[in-house]
Amino acid sequence: MVSKRTEKRKRQRKRRRKTIYSIILVLFLSAIIFTIYEYWSANNEAKKEAEEIIDSEQQEENIDNFQPEEPLDDTINVLLLGEDSDKYGNSRTDTIMIGQYDPEYDRAKLVSIMRDTFVKIPDHGYNKINASYAIGGPELLRKTIKENFDIDIHYFAYVNFRGFERIVDTIAPDGVEINVEKRMYYYDEAGDVNINLQPGVQKLDGETLLDYARFRNDYESDFGRVRRQQQVMSALKDEMLSFTSIPKLPSAIGTIEPFITTNMGIPQITKFATDFLMNTPDEIETMRIPIEGSYRNKNYEHAGAVLEINLQENVEAFKEFFENQPKEDDETREVNESDTENETNNQTNQS
Repeated sequence: MVSKRTEKRKRQRKRRRKTIYSIILVLFLSAIIFTIYEYWSANNEAKKEAEEIIDSEQQEENIDNFQPEEPLDDTINVLLLGEDSDKYGNSRTDTIMIGQYDPEYDRAKLVSIMRDTFVKIPDHGYNKINASYAIGGPELLRKTIKENFDIDIHYFAYVNFRGFERIVDTIAPDGVEINVEKRMYYYDEAGDVNINLQPGVQKLDGETLLDYARFRNDYESDFGRVRRQQQVMSALKDEMLSFTSIPKLPSAIGTIEPFITTNMGIPQITKFATDFLMNTPDEIETMRIPIEGSYRNKNYEHAGAVLEINLQENVEAFKEFFENQPKEDDETREVNESDTENETNNQTNQS
């Protein structure tokens, strides 16, 4: 017969378990409420600012028209676009990148396509690759990349330069550390450009970091700008490493989201952002199209100055860069082979 003392202990244990479960449930619900509040609070404030610089109708049209390929696995390819505009409202796609993230191997890759690359645009003949965006938005650019380089695009993300400044200041409120390699000065009133940077290691806010990434008035021209854009992306990745506090993530996404036009939904953005922050690659591997030695400068009446490329060389380089997976080093391979041999010997001895 069970004693009263035993029954009392059982009731106490049940009450303790119930209390613990209740506390866990309250904490879980509080976390959800906090996440929603932080996101919407930041998002509503950012939307007011974004409405001044983003054409919402054009944004919706670009998303509706985009017809991406379905990913074959967890690896995703994202078309990253940056738009420049002058004080008269004239704009052009200055930045064309394709970012690849492979969560299985924790690898991130970034390919910059020079805006003057001369390619065949579906149903529109040959022109600079950034003309495809001007003609048909991100969907025609996606088709152009697929037809010329045979690369599938799963998502696109577009931001204008004012939005970029806001994003940088959100991710890195204290600035992004950059080693400005030389004096950079360029002023163009019509183009609404006023770049004035001194050399040396320094913290750059969103506006000055954009100036650094835009600078092209030296012997490197657009090639230098592409190199600096990739440097900036790597620096932003490093800043995100110090931004891994999960409670800050909803507020950051809420602030950034209105400034980005993308076919990604909030759940997808949150998932990829969390995966990237929790399993951040050691580095972002980078490449440029066209690759070195595979192009020549040409001039066409309808397109102006272009980079005429050896398409086959660039297709092969592109595919190899994206499809190449990490290989085991010799030491790891020797350990694995030794383990396999020992296991085989043990099985033989047991039999």
